Amino acid sequence: MSRLQGSSSSLKRKRELALVSDTLTDGERVLYNLILSKRDMGIWSGDMKRETNLPDNVVKKSLKLLQSKGLIKEVVNIQNKARKHYMAAQFEPSKEITGGDWYSEGNLDKELINAVKSVCLNYISRQKVVTCDGVLEWSRKSGVFTAEVSNQQIEEILRTLVLDDEIIEVKSTGYGDFENVPVGRVCYKCKSKGGVRGEPKDGAMSSIPCGVCPRINFCSPDGIVSPRTCVYYQKWLDF
Repeated sequence: MSRLQGSSSSLKRKRELALVSDTLTDGERVLYNLILSKRDMGIWSGDMKRETNLPDNVVKKSLKLLQSKGLIKEVVNIQNKARKHYMAAQFEPSKEITGGDWYSEGNLDKELINAVKSVCLNYISRQKVVTCDGVLEWSRKSGVFTAEVSNQQIEEILRTLVLDDEIIEVKSTGYGDFENVPVGRVCYKCKSKGGVRGEPKDGAMSSIPCGVCPRINFCSPDGIVSPRTCVYYQKWLDF
């Protein structure tokens, strides 16, 4: 897009916002501008009341009218599903709000996760050593997934398989099974009973599930993901 096109689009958007603003009450305008400013993060209705100092009844009525006009939408915040969270209609929720690629409408898509885990594990079992990039390249070339899968998703699945004790994470030595992988590169292989002589040893911290947890960014003492509710963490403590 040229600068001229970008400038034209920006001016058009400003005119549209100006027309929208003219049709709103004072309360609606204050709330809409606040919600709009939060972009893809949106805002909790409780924070709206605190930031605007508007009466509770005004906030509730204005939110309903803004929704009916198609200017805002209510979205599910995975961090706290009980809270009413709103966002301007033109934005899509960020991963911090939705929980990432493994969530659908605020719920963990376990069926998708299990399917991807199964496919990846079957592929790894047929190979001596794999890398995250290698698994991703194979999945795209083979067309095994009907939907596009990202590098991050494959990485999260591999970490989950490590937590499930299905595979191990090691670093390439450049020799033997690792001759086609650069030295020091993180690799994955199916866990062998009793281990193999000469196989790279895991680091002292590698057994702690937090180190490879794909949901570590969402973990907090009182959050949906927390050490108190984590089955992997409990298994590690019981070990």
